[in-house]
Amino acid sequence: MLRPEVSLARKLRRDMSLPEVLLWEHLRGQKTGLKFRHQHPIGPYVCDFYCAAAKPAVEVDGEFHGRGDRPQRDAERDQFFEQNGYRVLRVAAGDVLRDIEAVVTMIVSSAASPLHQPAAGPPPRAVEE
Repeated sequence: MLRPEVSLARKLRRDMSLPEVLLWEHLRGQKTGLKFRHQHPIGPYVCDFYCAAAKPAVEVDGEFHGRGDRPQRDAERDQFFEQNGYRVLRVAAGDVLRDIEAVVTMIVSSAASPLHQPAAGPPPRAVEE
């Protein structure tokens, strides 16, 4: 038996919106130098796009994301992702339709330069006098 979020991810892959389809065409197959997954389950949620190497969770927000209880649900999802080490990148669906190249550039540059980088070595020693 599949976990519910895996079943949902499979359904969402079949029913992607036009902005999601267009963005997936640009991100798939390591065309950007990074490997992205689409409709990827993370915990109890499914994010639109995900890159395991850099851990960004990319969400394409259509107009319904501002309606009803959706803003609250999105905030809870974002909080879950961030508490578990993922960086959330929200992209407006209209921006994808207007200038997809700029959106792809923003996603790739954000994924290529993570917020936290590993230390280059041990900390400096304290100077004794």
